[in-house]
Amino acid sequence: MKEPPQRVPSGGGSAREPAGAAAEISFLEILVAVPRDEEGDMLARELLRTRSGVRRLWPLPPRLPDGVDVMFCELTPELPQCLPWVPGQPLAALVVVTPAVHMPPLKLLRNCAPHAVLHRPFTTGTVLTSLAIARAQFLYEQRLRARIDKLDETLRSFRSVERAKNILMEKRNLDEEAAYHFMRRQAMSQRVSVGAVAAAIIDSRDILG
Repeated sequence: MKEPPQRVPSGGGSAREPAGAAAEISFLEILVAVPRDEEGDMLARELLRTRSGVRRLWPLPPRLPDGVDVMFCELTPELPQCLPWVPGQPLAALVVVTPAVHMPPLKLLRNCAPHAVLHRPFTTGTVLTSLAIARAQFLYEQRLRARIDKLDETLRSFRSVERAKNILMEKRNLDEEAAYHFMRRQAMSQRVSVGAVAAAIIDSRDILG
């Protein structure tokens, strides 16, 4: 029978983050999904030292809970299917925990796409290092994804503006510059973006034919 997730109290830390580099790995919500043994206990204790909230969960459920900042998960064949996100779009930093003796399967590691790997036996240094690296890598990926989304939006807007200019040039007998200025004036008067005006022009053209 699977045990329910248990939250280990973080020691009553302040809601205000401390200054300095330690703030990067403090006051996080961390899920520890590793066997409940001596090493698992040691891992939880070291994470609590960062003043983070730690929840323990074992064995792995069919789907791990979301709503945490970092996950420390035992590397098992079923782990990729247990992660609570679409592959390539993680919702938390993932640290996979591997055995001390055997070389972890590289294909399985790739399928999990971890942000860091923690090898047994644990030490204070390796636990905190893996936490810091995973969190930093996750935040870096999030910033990159936001930039990509913004570039995609800009490109879509540019294409819409170009298409709307062609429609205005055809329907109103305007040159390219006059068509753009028309859209810009509309955008300023309606307090929307030029891209939004362009989209409206395209939509009206598509509807009216």
